[in-house]
Amino acid sequence: MKSSLRTLLCIAGLVTGGILRAADVEPPVPVRTIAPEYPAAMRANGTSGVVFLACEIDDKGTVTDAKVAKTTNEAFNDAAVAAVTKWKFRPAQKDGKPVSIRITLPVKFTSET
Repeated sequence: MKSSLRTLLCIAGLVTGGILRAADVEPPVPVRTIAPEYPAAMRANGTSGVVFLACEIDDKGTVTDAKVAKTTNEAFNDAAVAAVTKWKFRPAQKDGKPVSIRITLPVKFTSET
């Protein structure tokens, strides 16, 4: 599960990084991530899913205003939001100064152990 999250964060970073760099903004970098709690019923059924969270990362690297932008299964939404709001980032930078920014983070749930 941790490696899946790490992979998705790298992909998200590449995607948003290209957009942000075009605007002369260095993207935020995760410095502490917490894996979401996999809902027991979903794990028992072998159900997988992805939740895309629209978040603001403030100029201190704190995740604020995390909302579900898109999901493959609503049963994962609360766990994804609860986990991501505990994450910490090195904030985005513009002209060498930390800035708040909105990004979309994918959180993947797979039943693989």
